[in-house]
Amino acid sequence: LAVCCFSLIARMKVLIADKLSPQVKLSLEQMGCTVVTDVSLKDDTLTEKIREIDPEVVIVRSTKMLAPQVEAGNGLQLIIRAGAGVNTIDLKACCASGIYVANCPGKNAAAVAELAIGHLINLDRRLADNVAMLRQHKWDKKTFGVAKGLRGRTLAVLGTGQIGRLVIERAQALGMKIIGWDIILTPELAANMGIERADTAEEAVAKADAVTVHIPLLPVTKGLIGASVFNAMKPNSFFINTSRGEIIDQGALVDAIKTKNIRAGLDVYAKEPAAAQGTFEDPIADLPNVYGTHHIGASTEEAEEAVGEETLRIVEAFLKKRAIPNCVNVAEKTEATHALVVRHKDTVGVLATILHTLSEAKLNVEDMNNLVFTGSEAACARISVIGEPTPQVIKRIRENPNVFFVSASPMQGKTACLDGRMKDEVARVRAPDG
Repeated sequence: LAVCCFSLIARMKVLIADKLSPQVKLSLEQMGCTVVTDVSLKDDTLTEKIREIDPEVVIVRSTKMLAPQVEAGNGLQLIIRAGAGVNTIDLKACCASGIYVANCPGKNAAAVAELAIGHLINLDRRLADNVAMLRQHKWDKKTFGVAKGLRGRTLAVLGTGQIGRLVIERAQALGMKIIGWDIILTPELAANMGIERADTAEEAVAKADAVTVHIPLLPVTKGLIGASVFNAMKPNSFFINTSRGEIIDQGALVDAIKTKNIRAGLDVYAKEPAAAQGTFEDPIADLPNVYGTHHIGASTEEAEEAVGEETLRIVEAFLKKRAIPNCVNVAEKTEATHALVVRHKDTVGVLATILHTLSEAKLNVEDMNNLVFTGSEAACARISVIGEPTPQVIKRIRENPNVFFVSASPMQGKTACLDGRMKDEVARVRAPDG
C-alpha cells in the first residue's frame, strides 16, 4: 500500500469499525492520523464509541451506519464504505448533516467475478458434494462422473457493469457463449464485448444453460429477479447470485429449485446474520440443490489490498481539502438559476464582501469556486445562486476597489456542481476582458 506523510497536517481521528488490511491503519498513522480500530462495534456500541472519541472519519465495510451513529459525532465529516454498495449507510441522515459518504467501487470486482465462476464450475461438477462424500470415506465416481461441461454452453449475465464484464471475460475463456441483459447495454457495447444482447431478463435466461446476477441494489432493483425470470429459465439450469440477496425474490427462487430442478450457487441471501460468525437460520440452506458460500465475494487478499489503497486515497484527498473521490451524496445538479463571475484581487476580505452582498439580497449560494492565477495577485470566483442578481447587486459588487470585473448570466436549467468541472469556464474568464 502506498504511504504518504503529512507532517504539517493536524492529527485527525479516524475510527475503523471493520476488518481491513493491517496496512491501512499503519498508513493512516503515517499520514498523521490518530486511528482507533474496533471490529466488534455495531449498533449501540458503535454509537457510543463515536460519541466518545468524536472522529472526523469513520471507515466501515459491512457494519451499518444508520441515523443514530451518523448523529452521534459532532465532528464527523466523512464516512467511507470500504466496498462498493452503500445500502448499509443512511444517506438521508448524512445529507441532512452535511457528512460526505464515499465508497470504493470496482476494487473487489475481480474477487466477486472469480467467486461467480467458482460457483458456476461447482454447479456443473458438484465439487462440494464430491468433497463431502470423500470426507465420509465414500467413493462414488458413478454419480459424480456425470456433468454437462461448460464449453459451448450459454451463460446469461444479468447486469453488465464492471463485475459482469469480468465474469463475461472469464466465461468466454472457458468457451461459453454469452447473452447479456442490462438497461445500459446497447447493441454497440454488446458487439464490442462479443456477446448477444437481450431486451429483457426473461429473454436472456430463456436461452441460457446458466444465469449469473450482477445487479446493484437500488430501490428500483429490489426484488427485480422474480417469478417471471425463474419461470423463463430452462429446467435443470444453473442460477448464481453474488450481488445482493434483496435483488432476488427468494420465494420464487425456492419454487424454481423445487419444480424445475434448478441448481443454485448463492453467496448472498434474503436474510443474513449481522455478525461474521453465528447461526444461519434460513431454510434455503436445507435444499440439496443449493450450494452456498458465506457472503465472501469480496473477501480476498487482492481485493482487500485494493480497497485499502482506495480508502487511503479518499482520506488523503480529505486531508488535503481536495474533492472527495467517489463521493455518492453530493448533488450532481443544483437549483441554481444564475452564475456570477467575479475577477478580483487576491486579497483578504473580497469574497466575504461579495457573499455579504448576496446574503443581503437574499440570493442563496448553491455552489462556488475560486481560482487563483499564477503569481497570486488575482483570482476569479464563479458563484452559482438561486435568483437573478439585480443591477443594484452587480453595482455594489463592482464598487469594491478590489474587484476588476463582474457579470451575471442565467443558467440553462439546473446546473452541474462545480467541483473541478469548469474547464470551459476557466478558459473563458482567463481570456482578455473576461
